[in-house]
Amino acid sequence: MPTIIQTLRFMTITGRPNDADENVPGFGAPAERRVEERGGGMNQDELDAILQKHKLWLDDADGGIRADLKGANLRGAGLWGAVLRGADLRGADLRGADLYKSNLRHADLSDADLRRAQLRYANLSDADLRGADLRGADLDYSCFPLWCGSKGMIVDRRIAAQIVAHFCALECDDADYIAAREAILEFAQTSHRAKVLGLEIKEREE
Repeated sequence: MPTIIQTLRFMTITGRPNDADENVPGFGAPAERRVEERGGGMNQDELDAILQKHKLWLDDADGGIRADLKGANLRGAGLWGAVLRGADLRGADLRGADLYKSNLRHADLSDADLRRAQLRYANLSDADLRGADLRGADLDYSCFPLWCGSKGMIVDRRIAAQIVAHFCALECDDADYIAAREAILEFAQTSHRAKVLGLEIKEREE
């Protein structure tokens, strides 16, 4: 059986599958697989070739090469369901990329620009997100790392409130936890997931 530490290495950021947010790109039907060809960005054929070789590398097959996409311009890339487990994406420009249901487990995303990326249902467990910019990204239903790999991650108010809401939804009778929860509950209740987590503000009785 896994130890309690192993069990808590990642958390699932919940959401409701039919909640559209017009301010979050990539929501809804999978985007067409594409790469914005601008500023020296690679084309889709080049990206597909890298992904294919990466898959062979994961399978320990001949011709396999780990995906080296550090610093790559992948802005707006269609990476829906992509298997990027263990890939090197350090400093990559993934602004607005569609990473819906992608497998990014153990991927190195340190200092990557993931602003407004679609990461719904993505597997980010054990990913290195140190210094990554996730402002405006959609993390609903994603598996999120709970280790030092998320230290220094840059988020916006929406994501911060979402994470705090999950903290406030825990059941814990420790006095220090209760005090901490009470101190941040009002902020947690501003999260777009407060209601589904049972944190909605109850009307006071007259």
